[in-house]
Amino acid sequence: MASNLLRVDGSVWLISLQDLDADGRAIQLGAAAGLQLAPGQEKFVGDPLRMALAGLEEDSRLPYIIESGGRAVGMLTLQSGAARLAGWPDDHSAWLLRGFLIDRRQQGRGLGARAAATAVSTAQKLTARHQTGEAGVVLSVNEANPAGLSAYRRAGFVDHGQYNGGSAGPQRTMFRDFAHATMR
Repeated sequence: MASNLLRVDGSVWLISLQDLDADGRAIQLGAAAGLQLAPGQEKFVGDPLRMALAGLEEDSRLPYIIESGGRAVGMLTLQSGAARLAGWPDDHSAWLLRGFLIDRRQQGRGLGARAAATAVSTAQKLTARHQTGEAGVVLSVNEANPAGLSAYRRAGFVDHGQYNGGSAGPQRTMFRDFAHATMR
């Protein structure tokens, strides 16, 4: 079984909701329910608790709580077989990073870039463990979200062009391959 905690540096951890027992999962779902979106952010990302619950219902999704300083500061989901949802040419050569958010009270501290880099490291370990063949992680980020674009660039993601499939307007498809494992 995978470790519940995956460390980036001394300040950011990913906690796998799927690897927790019922009590631990309930605690982390409560933490997800307490995450707050910044004004206007709801058009880019959904309700944190609903995203966590949806992730637990679908086998291809792996939801994580982002923790720093002993408390939940955000969440994200890695999904296999769904890369086209971010404008990628196929579904299986990349993990999809989706439902990524940092609590509004914790934004501006660099947690987003570190958590995104950790998501790539986590996806790489999952690919190696299950021999599934993905080459990296893809995501789409709204062009009207400069903080998100900046955080993903700092985490080593490279812009692969515009994607018009998002419901909130034009997106940028961004990809980080496993060969570039260090954060920029």
